[in-house]
Amino acid sequence: MTGRARMTRYLAVLVGAALLVVAHLLDPWAGQALRLPSANDRDWGRLLRILGFAPTWLAIAGLFWLQSRDQAEPPERAADLARTGRGIIIAVAAGGILAEVAKLLIRRERPAAEFLGYQFRSFADAPFDGKSLGLPSSHAAVAFAGATVLARRYPRTTPLLLALAAGCGLTRVFAHAHYLSDVVAGALGGSAVGWRVGRRP
Repeated sequence: MTGRARMTRYLAVLVGAALLVVAHLLDPWAGQALRLPSANDRDWGRLLRILGFAPTWLAIAGLFWLQSRDQAEPPERAADLARTGRGIIIAVAAGGILAEVAKLLIRRERPAAEFLGYQFRSFADAPFDGKSLGLPSSHAAVAFAGATVLARRYPRTTPLLLALAAGCGLTRVFAHAHYLSDVVAGALGGSAVGWRVGRRP
């Protein structure tokens, strides 16, 4: 790894840590100010939230794979399309699984009606049930893993893809299903996985 690559990685870790700290500080405010339960009943809310649903990315990966099978595609481009499809599947699967494992290890509960401090579940209580655990958000991890793979392979798409992934994360805060810090943690984890998987050979 070059010195420049090390510096870039170091800065990325610092920025990520700073974002996570700020998100934790904003959790009490965000839990009240960003409540919008009706978002999940609106078309735009459904559009954003579904990006955190792994089968959505499986369908997108399928589009790349189908195009890679087109006989009219030059071999190099066909191989690139197939790699992109595989990368999406690997990143989304890894991001989602890592988020679920992290939930079971961290064991922080989802938000209560009023913020009175974070609540953690004992390891003795339903050790393998992550349904009521929130840190990190699996929806955000999946959305950012898939979006980052595509953004890295097709850089011009980056602003739109990351905006859509961020919108997915916000719908989880709107629904009061996650703290803002849950979403930021999921976004950072998913982005890290997607960045790693999405690099070109």
